Parts: sequence; C-alpha cells; structure tokens
Amino acid sequence: MLSDEQLLRYNRQILLNDFDVAGQERLLQASVLVVGLGGLGCPAALYLAAAGVGTLLLADGDAVELANLQRQIAHGDADIGRNKAESAAAAIAALNPGVSVEVIPRQLAEADMPAVVGRANLVVDATDNYPARFALNRACIAAGVPLVSAAAVRVEGQLSVFDPVRGGPCYRCLYPDTGDLTALSCSESGVLAPLVGVLGSLQAMEALKILAGYGEPLRGKLLLLDLHSTDIRLLALPPRADCPDCGHLRA
Repeated sequence: MLSDEQLLRYNRQILLNDFDVAGQERLLQASVLVVGLGGLGCPAALYLAAAGVGTLLLADGDAVELANLQRQIAHGDADIGRNKAESAAAAIAALNPGVSVEVIPRQLAEADMPAVVGRANLVVDATDNYPARFALNRACIAAGVPLVSAAAVRVEGQLSVFDPVRGGPCYRCLYPDTGDLTALSCSESGVLAPLVGVLGSLQAMEALKILAGYGEPLRGKLLLLDLHSTDIRLLALPPRADCPDCGHLRA
C-alpha cells in the first residue's frame, strides 16, 4: 500500500486513467537495469527515478569528462573524473531518496550480463557500441526481459522496444549484420544536446508503460526522429524468420 508521502509525490500520474494506484504500485515493485549513464541514460534514469521505479541498477565504467556536461544532465562540474554510474546515483538520491539504487561501476562484459539482466524486469539500452547492444539483446532474450533501446547522433535518433519472447522482433532483426564494432559516435559526428534528452525521456516513457501495464509500447515498431526538420516517423518492424538470436522462438 502506498504511504501518504508516496500518494502525494506520485499524485499526478496516479490521476491518469488506466494508471491509477495499481500502476504506481507496479512501478514501486519493479527493477530496471540502465546500461550506460551518458546522454541517453541520464534522462532515462532520472525520469524512471522521479516516476517511482523501486530499484535501479546503473552500469557504466566511464568517468565524467568536461565534454559530457553539454548533454549528460545527471552530471555536473563537480563530478568530472567521477564514475558515471556513481555520479548518476547521487543525482537520483537527491531527486528521489525512496528509490533503491545499485551502482555497477564497470562496463558489463557479455559473461556478466545474464546474472545482472536476470535481476531486472526491464533493461534500458543506453550504450554507444554494437557489441554491447548485441550482447544485451541476447541476454534479454534468454531472460525473457524487455529491452528498450535508443540511439542518437547529430540531430537524429531512433527508439524501439525489443521483446520477442512476447512477440515481435529483437534488436538483431533490425541489424542482422554484427560486423561493425562501433556506431556513429557523438565525439566524431556531433550531437545537439536536447536530442539525447528527447530520446532518453522516450526510453523512460516506454519503460514506464511496460512496467505499469499502461498504454501501447513500441513493440514491433521503430520510431525515427529527425529534429533538424522535426520529421517524426513510425515504421512497422517485423521479426526476421531467420534471425540467429530470436528465430528459435518462432520455430
């Protein structure tokens, strides 16, 4: 049962039709793994915490740099040199001390992922390289855990929910070729700061919808954003019958 303080803190979302107290209670009981506490992971983690997700597992092995502060809003000047997961955990504690936070101050190796992913009800992929994304995809399929994945660079981004255990495609259905080691990076291609805020916030929205049983998540759909022209598209994303990662679910 929600306390009086929780009813007041989360009042605005409890008022939503089809969300109500039951949705809030589901959030409070949920555990989310956020992998990467950079441009996408910062707003995603902050909004998940503000909304009352009970437990957040934060994984990142990088340290905060001056060039991060233009867009990675959980970190400040005083955090330069500090591990990003630790810095984000401090920001979350200041925002909502009722959220339980576990810091994983290292890059998750593929061998680590099954145990960590298995402790979460949902994973937010805020990484910036293909090997990590493919490894997370496989770990989420094995654990039957939804994966909310986004990518952002320059002024363009994409977002989808990959949950093939419950139907639809996985990340590898979208990118069948695992040959590339790195995605386009902000350090090489540039990024306008609000873009990652928009995509990270949308990742939090999709996570909250899934966890609370509210609305229609982006399963089997790919949201494409071009904020240079404010062009927004929603594409159908079917599963690949021959997908080496999730094809066995449809065999």
